[in-house]
Amino acid sequence: MSLEIVHYNDPVLRKKGEKITVFDAELAAFAERMIETMHEARGIGLAAQQVGRAVQVCVVDLRETEAEFDWKLDGAKTPLDLIMPMVVVNPKIVVAKKAPTVSLEEGCLSFPEIRGDVERVEAVSAKFVDQYGLPHTLECNGLFARCLLHEADHLNGILFIDLMTKAVRSTIDEAVKELAKRTKAARTAQAK
Repeated sequence: MSLEIVHYNDPVLRKKGEKITVFDAELAAFAERMIETMHEARGIGLAAQQVGRAVQVCVVDLRETEAEFDWKLDGAKTPLDLIMPMVVVNPKIVVAKKAPTVSLEEGCLSFPEIRGDVERVEAVSAKFVDQYGLPHTLECNGLFARCLLHEADHLNGILFIDLMTKAVRSTIDEAVKELAKRTKAARTAQAK
């Protein structure tokens, strides 16, 4: 059973996630439900905040994308089919030295049908653990790096709209305000 994706203006989206310290069957099951939810929503990434939990867990699956990118997981270029979907817990991300930045359009499952350009670095490295507590290192670029940065931002209460230029943000402001109103109305209805 998939989880409910929360939309913009839900307070949990602004909460920094708590570090995961217990790696048990409950965490593994939560990660599996996140993956199922991401797939059902046709996303390539999903953070715990987006399903109502402020913890340091996100999932990524880039197997269906046509974008080109490079990666090394634990020092090897393991085929994507063997490492995706990927569960990322307690990530520490480092921007690659002298990495160029690129402005590309991004979307977000918590902002249905709202897209805008965001400038991000093109390459990163990360240290994280998986849902079983096993440590990993990852080097990636292109869409993989962008997706990882987007989800890591969620884990810290940062949203992609926060990173847009004023000019880009102005083109989606009305849609964002309307989404915020719908989210508030839905929360009010649930409280009754």
